[in-house]
Amino acid sequence: MAMDVPTTRYVQRPDGIAIAYQVFGTGPRDLIYIPGFISHLELMWAEPGFVRFMERLSSFARVIFFDKPGTGLSDPLPHVPTVEERAGDVRCVLAAAGSERAVVMGFSEGGASAAYLAATAPQLVERLILYGAVTRITIPTLDEALEMGMTAEAYEERCPVWERDLAAIETVPDHWGEGAVLRIFAPSLRDSAVQRRLAGVLERSAASPGMARGLLQAALATDVSSVLGSINVPTLVLHRTGDVVPVELARHTARLIRDARLVELSGSDHAFWLGDPDPAVDAVEEFVTGSRSVVEAGRVLASVLFSDIVGSTERAADLGDAAWTSLLRRHDDVLHREIPRFGGRLVKSTGDGVLATFGGPARAVAAAEALRAGIVELGLGVRIGIHTGECEIGADDIGGIAVHIAARVMAQAKPGEVLVSGTVHDLVVGSQMQFTDRGVHELRGVPGEWRLFAVGDAPAATADLDGPRDHMRLTDRAVVQLVRRVPRVMRLANRISRAQAAS
Repeated sequence: MAMDVPTTRYVQRPDGIAIAYQVFGTGPRDLIYIPGFISHLELMWAEPGFVRFMERLSSFARVIFFDKPGTGLSDPLPHVPTVEERAGDVRCVLAAAGSERAVVMGFSEGGASAAYLAATAPQLVERLILYGAVTRITIPTLDEALEMGMTAEAYEERCPVWERDLAAIETVPDHWGEGAVLRIFAPSLRDSAVQRRLAGVLERSAASPGMARGLLQAALATDVSSVLGSINVPTLVLHRTGDVVPVELARHTARLIRDARLVELSGSDHAFWLGDPDPAVDAVEEFVTGSRSVVEAGRVLASVLFSDIVGSTERAADLGDAAWTSLLRRHDDVLHREIPRFGGRLVKSTGDGVLATFGGPARAVAAAEALRAGIVELGLGVRIGIHTGECEIGADDIGGIAVHIAARVMAQAKPGEVLVSGTVHDLVVGSQMQFTDRGVHELRGVPGEWRLFAVGDAPAATADLDGPRDHMRLTDRAVVQLVRRVPRVMRLANRISRAQAAS
């Protein structure tokens, strides 16, 4: 018998934003599903393929499904969230569902936060599944394409298709509420007028036009490639060969993640529930129910911050030992106050500065701004550098190339400047942080060239975004109520309209 719509529950984030989630299934392990750029916890249960997929998942796992803040039944957000913020939402829902460790499945735009969580909090992630994941969608350069395993001829042939598809994705918000997502993400249904109307209901119910535009723009700019090499949990990458998200990027993702398994599926629909969902679920079931692997201990993705007082030697000579020692004590008070406030760990003092780590780049940048403000108030100059990468975590210290890179980034900073690596910049896409491109640099003792960015003094100007409820029509609300009460009727309507379109 087909599943009824599970009970929707809510959990509040620390900032009071409510996240809607559902829990169903009685399998021996937990699996949390992170949806794509929009979702609606209740409307999705009118989709026959989605129900089939979830029914099968729930036969071997306890499934946790949620609407990301800003979408569906969760509270609206006034801004487009970063990958780091999204990963924090996953942690919040896991805690509410009583899950200490789960298989994490990220679909489409949800793949970036799934990968980020696996890299930064492997103790929470038993296994990672990326389906049609947008870990990066920008068109690669020829050199990057060659690194991905493409030939120059294949690249030249593929580029016009990439450009066409990206241009089409950018136009989706211009027709929000008209079923525009079908043209791009479900081409098998784009000629069905009924399916377009149903997709329009989902669009209006799942996100406001402004949030939809912001989420798509953020997805197009997201690039978490730099964190994939830090993932040490068993990983399955699933992708349809005709997907609007190029399969070449999925192949590249699988190469970057240690021992990842890639399964390519036939079809052109981005949505996994369209067509035959069974081959994908077969791969997921085989992957999830296999033997457990132990996460490699002692290595984790972290955001590393170095600070240094500018001109400390000269200032100490001018003030004298007693006054300088007193000023340093006040400087250290700022460090001990601000670093923990942003969830950081003060690893050690470096004499005239500090080495600290943070669970995410946005928190590290926010802490750096607070440190700069507090230290400048003391009449001291400071330079700060931040990089995100894989670190070896010890009881009293940290190591690894990421630490060296952060130190070299700091060394490039001007007095009063917070300088970050391109990796940090890419990971905070969607935030209100403002950056100035400082160009490409060679960092002493570090291979390659590195693009660096200075953190601005003021947040980027953004318009507050609203939620979907103000954009829903009376008929949309009626459809949602119908799905809640008799979901089988809507599934039947979906099946009939698709059968008519196919004929």
